Amino acid sequence: MPQGWAADDAGTQAPEPEHVVAPDSLARVLLAAASRALRREDCADLGRQPTLSRFRRTPQPVRRLAVARAGSRAAMSVPRAGEIDAERVARWMVDHYRARWYPGMVIGSPHGAAVHLATALGVPWLPSAFEVTVQWPKGCVDNPVGALAQGAQVAARIIAGNPGVGIRQVHDPAVRGVLAGSTVSLVVRWRGLPGPYRRFLGNHLAPGAPVLLLRDARTWPALDSGPGHTFQVGSPASGLAPADFLPASKVLDQLLRGLGGDPARWELPGAVSPPGYAEHGVEPGFEASLRDWVQGRGGPLHRILAPRPEALSAAVADAYRGWLRSAGKSGNRCVVECGRLLDPWQVVRAGLVPYWCENASRRSVAGAEWWLAGSSPFTSVDVLPESPGMRSPALAGLPQWLAVASFGSRRRAVDRVAARGYPLTPMPTRRATEVLRGQPYDLPTPPPLRVVDALAALRDSGSPQGLLVC
Repeated sequence: MPQGWAADDAGTQAPEPEHVVAPDSLARVLLAAASRALRREDCADLGRQPTLSRFRRTPQPVRRLAVARAGSRAAMSVPRAGEIDAERVARWMVDHYRARWYPGMVIGSPHGAAVHLATALGVPWLPSAFEVTVQWPKGCVDNPVGALAQGAQVAARIIAGNPGVGIRQVHDPAVRGVLAGSTVSLVVRWRGLPGPYRRFLGNHLAPGAPVLLLRDARTWPALDSGPGHTFQVGSPASGLAPADFLPASKVLDQLLRGLGGDPARWELPGAVSPPGYAEHGVEPGFEASLRDWVQGRGGPLHRILAPRPEALSAAVADAYRGWLRSAGKSGNRCVVECGRLLDPWQVVRAGLVPYWCENASRRSVAGAEWWLAGSSPFTSVDVLPESPGMRSPALAGLPQWLAVASFGSRRRAVDRVAARGYPLTPMPTRRATEVLRGQPYDLPTPPPLRVVDALAALRDSGSPQGLLVC
């Protein structure tokens, strides 16, 4: 049997989940961090170098080609993608957690603050989708029409073998850089609660325990390509607007030229539907089946709808500060994390208040600035800027990150190693662990945050920012 494959229950061969879920995807990193935090472990072993960090000392034209090839080698082939078993992936995800009783669950869209919330509550976090990257041998960053054709072929194969999923394809050179020209990115979203999730909840969730469902409520135009397959050009995570991906856009022109593409070849695949939930939205069927399951067990389902990532980040940071202070700690030391640079256990161990930026876009970093400006002063602010691995028109410069750190009254620190390679050299997740291990211990850790207190804090802090908790 080829390496990386396993026989499923029907005797056919399916790729192992660790070879299916994109290694650099946010949900995968968050799942690894969340499960370690519940075991009171940090992320020191998460040392994978992101693909966009490679070949940084080579000339740009050579580097672009080398990174694109490396990304293609790490991606799935079209035939292998057609053998994906979404139920097996769900089983692999729940197997990250130890078999014991849990007092609740956080589930839904990928967000670093949701993982911090789950850690404070002492409960698992699980995603409602997973990302797959598939090879696109003759692709290029300036060809969304070709990306759609390649993605539609792959999506049809995946859906044929997994009728319980929907697929959102994203072609976004502003986020994925040259990788958008050598691979296609597919977000596989469960349309109902998968069997392994049901069994995990049934076997390990305490009777009557609450479940918190996080929904990313951002919208983006998308094209209905075929049964179960939708396609979007660009994404909210880019820090750009949908109009910036139109052919006449000067922003797009600058972006594509920086990636070795030709703006004159850029053509959109057709009319799109009115904006709906973007790639990290939760499928309605997933929410409905989760609600039915939870209510059938006599427990409450609480929904958290985030119109912007910054709203949840600010609300969770405020909840952490209140939680720490109620345990007799100062709550006056803050860490601003970014993307995959986070470590939930080290945050708790050091008694820090975590604010999570989705990425290094100006919009995301500005959210941290506004939150710090409106908060009572922190004595120290440490900043972990994640390099995107490329230059982008929406990118925050180092001065903006320094401005974030300047809110510390005594200590103001931007990680020098991360800053030295910014914005072209992304760091592995363990870099956050290395930095946070240098923080003074603040033990013992507080007792777990109660769900009722967490919800009250989220409502109090998040409502003015549009966060809906119901």
